[in-house]
Amino acid sequence: MHQSTIRLLREMAGICLVAVAIGLVWNHQLLYNAWTGNAPSTAPVAASAPPDQSGQAQQAVPVPLPLGLMQVKEFHDRKEAVIVDARDETAFAAGHITGAVSFPLGEADGRLADFAKRYPPTTLLVVYCNGYACHDSHDLANKLLAAGYPTVFVFEGGFPEWQAAGYPVMEGNQ
Repeated sequence: MHQSTIRLLREMAGICLVAVAIGLVWNHQLLYNAWTGNAPSTAPVAASAPPDQSGQAQQAVPVPLPLGLMQVKEFHDRKEAVIVDARDETAFAAGHITGAVSFPLGEADGRLADFAKRYPPTTLLVVYCNGYACHDSHDLANKLLAAGYPTVFVFEGGFPEWQAAGYPVMEGNQ
């Protein structure tokens, strides 16, 4: 190898080591909590809202956390969460994550009471729809948070990412 190539490789390795060190220092508390199993168990709340016109501080609104494919698969396999499909009944019947519950966003207001009877507020929920461009899962997750479910996640990759990974899917309305 040429001397310049070796020097370039050393510089690249040095930059990578510095970047890793900065990342570890910057995220040390988050990494420590994850390593020790002390990760947050509830969805974070948005920053404090400014006071309203009466001068009263507004309530912070919880927001759903995003989940990646591997996290959803783990919840699915361990049956630790209820997987909720926010798409309409036709899309659900055409194919959905095995074991998912159909809860279309368009019917959420009318079906929320029945959903609450079947799944208590302590239930961990993962909501999905048709992938990153679909916002139904976020909208439904916000409705569920407002209805008193404190732990609601959104699988942003949704059914397309799940299916592309070759994970179990089923058709029909089961």
